[in-house]
Amino acid sequence: MLVDGPASITLTSGKAEVFGSQLWSPQKTLIREGKRLPFKILENATFDVTPGKEAALCEVDGDTIPRTWQTAVAISQEIRETPATVMVVGGVDSGKSSLCTYLANRFVNKHCKVAVLDEDLGQSDIGPPCAVAYAMVNKPVTDLFNLKPEKVRFVGVTSPSMAPNKTVDATAALVSDVRARADLVIVNTDGWVLGEDAVAFKKRLAEEVKPDVVFFLKRRGEPLNFSCWFAEAFAGFKVELIDSPLVVGERNREKRKSLRELGFAKYSENARMRVYSTDNVLVEGLEKASLFELGNVENLLVGLQDAKRCYLGIGIIRCVDLGRKVLGVFTAVEETPAIVCLGAVRLDKSLREIQS
Repeated sequence: MLVDGPASITLTSGKAEVFGSQLWSPQKTLIREGKRLPFKILENATFDVTPGKEAALCEVDGDTIPRTWQTAVAISQEIRETPATVMVVGGVDSGKSSLCTYLANRFVNKHCKVAVLDEDLGQSDIGPPCAVAYAMVNKPVTDLFNLKPEKVRFVGVTSPSMAPNKTVDATAALVSDVRARADLVIVNTDGWVLGEDAVAFKKRLAEEVKPDVVFFLKRRGEPLNFSCWFAEAFAGFKVELIDSPLVVGERNREKRKSLRELGFAKYSENARMRVYSTDNVLVEGLEKASLFELGNVENLLVGLQDAKRCYLGIGIIRCVDLGRKVLGVFTAVEETPAIVCLGAVRLDKSLREIQS
């Protein structure tokens, strides 16, 4: 059974699972807008469904989990390195987050310490949009969005094509940090795969992450030579072609923007206006430009850091008074930051993206 959100679905009898996470009656599962969850019915089951606007439900013959995903689990189990590191690569809406969720659940069910790192800046499931983050998975989950990020690196853009060096550096730093804590590290990547620049970026990312295996998700109908060509770019790495789900929820640009805005709202909960003196706070842009050189910075998304450059949270610049040398930032961060890192996304008062 496939359910498109927004919806609330409660298992009232029988047995079912989502991405290897078993559901127990009367367990409620929330499906956010723009997301699709596959429910595998293990025995006759009944559900209580509360659909939201644009929600949808359909029954599908057979298993919605491709057989090659079980192969991915088996390959991951055979890795002798500790921790094992796998990297998931694929185009937009190819099922990368779904495969990461499935792998995480299968290993958590075996009592392994699992970490999932999300490098997908534009469609981040872990951490705020425009950032790289990781979370430890302590129990099976149906949506990585429900995990609490433990470490975050703010990048400030929605695509690594806009800041490739910063994205690679942030990912490498977090992978290095989490390896001491996990038996398995799963690195989810962005959907930028078309063009020489995209391939070069993914290759460089792999060189920094040093995965034991790269799982490349091949969509149905996609030319095999494209997958093989991309696989050849990872010379020196073990690459396995994995099937995308037969039924993948495709999202247009507006849907992806809505999901980002949901992320901005999540990490701005209980936010309020806070005023910082620019004499005490260092303001950095993507190229470390000063506040006065950047001109209009109102409504820009920012990342807040302490004196040791540790991430504190996100905020949005709402006002700048150059005469008084103060910066007004809408943020949920209570601690006064030492550094304000400017991003390249603007948000209005409703936390909706402003088109530039």
